[in-house]
Amino acid sequence: MPIHYDKNEILETIRMVATENLDIRTVTMGISLRDCTDTNADKFCEKIYDKITKSAENLVPIGEKIENDYGIPIINKRISVTPISLVMNSMNEEDYIKAAIAMDNAAKEVGVNFIGGFSALVHKGCTESEKVFLDSIPKSLAKTERVCSSVNVSTTKAGINMDAVKIMGQVVKETANLTAAGDGIGCAKLVVFCNVPEDNPFMAGAFHGVGEPERVINVGVSGPGVVLNAIKKHPHEDLGTLAEIIKKTAFKITRMGELVGRTASKLLQVPFGIVDLSLAPTPAIGDSVADILEALGLEKCGCPGTTAALALLNDAVKKGGAMASSYVGGLSGAFIPVSEDAGMISAVEAGSLNIEKLEAMTSVCSVGLDMIAVPGETPAETVSAIIADEAAIGMINNKTTAVRIIPVPGKEVGDYVEFGGLLGRAPIMAVNGYSSSNFIKRGGRIPAPLQALTN
Repeated sequence: MPIHYDKNEILETIRMVATENLDIRTVTMGISLRDCTDTNADKFCEKIYDKITKSAENLVPIGEKIENDYGIPIINKRISVTPISLVMNSMNEEDYIKAAIAMDNAAKEVGVNFIGGFSALVHKGCTESEKVFLDSIPKSLAKTERVCSSVNVSTTKAGINMDAVKIMGQVVKETANLTAAGDGIGCAKLVVFCNVPEDNPFMAGAFHGVGEPERVINVGVSGPGVVLNAIKKHPHEDLGTLAEIIKKTAFKITRMGELVGRTASKLLQVPFGIVDLSLAPTPAIGDSVADILEALGLEKCGCPGTTAALALLNDAVKKGGAMASSYVGGLSGAFIPVSEDAGMISAVEAGSLNIEKLEAMTSVCSVGLDMIAVPGETPAETVSAIIADEAAIGMINNKTTAVRIIPVPGKEVGDYVEFGGLLGRAPIMAVNGYSSSNFIKRGGRIPAPLQALTN
């Protein structure tokens, strides 16, 4: 059934775009590569290049047409594919690197800025070929520009694969070292998940899940500036009233996302999947999740009350989105990436926000520790332990959590790293100096919690 939009709703959306940084953050086409399997790596790479370029040849021009027709900025056009580890079983690390390069070339050919799906699902254990795949990630990210990698190491049903967690700490460190010339930029394209969603349109965690159709269009909307302005208009309302205001604002943002998604679906002749209504900030002033929390009454993001304020925000956004669309999916909530949020950076600089407080906030936000820059000398075991802590929060609370952490080679606390664009600028954050090495070396699997027994 078509969705009807009244004149006032359209005019309000135009105002949001013009003055409040409202945009469609990404239109992401998911593409199945399950018909591309081949025992010959070169033939496999040729098949996936052809499949991706043919499937997405009109994605960018159609996205630009929608921008022009509706006056709504679409910041990114992206692609996600079936996890490569599921469709390419190889014992040769070089074969996986070839696949990453083929993905990168295809992304460049069709003009998208990122392609996700250099991924593995190892939450209960690794096959021999998946172990080789994990080892290939650092070199693959170092040799490509647009390829994004994700690895799921935990679910509420399976527990935490601590062997995979150990490996991923080493993978993050090696990726940082191999991309040291770009201040560890490869790690900005690598995320480690618990309870990974299969329809997420946002990078670096997007992939085309095994339950998805041949192709699909998923849309990621973003509107921190819109929510911030809505709150600022009501400086004396109580928190319950503000939750209602945020909910209604999220409703309007989601309606815009659904309109763009269904239009893209029709023009591309690809099924419409979901709207991810996550509040994804940018380094631009006025487009910050931290600023929203402060507008709710906090002196500085990170001070006592921050987790409660974020819980209010996340819940209200989800409720508003669920009212606006029957196809809300992906992550859908509030992102708290440090380098990509001017307010978060300011809070770190002021000493109000540290990694431990961010970890507490991830128990109620949309994803997890995101775009965190730490000293380059941080041990791999410490990185693994940070991943394990986030996985535990996700596993116990039956939610998605993730870690995108960058141990920046040669940088120390007090330094900064400049990534530019949407990736922004990151202050190097302090990490607890006590060792987690013996804990990580134990390996094995942390069992699933009691709440997993829901059948």
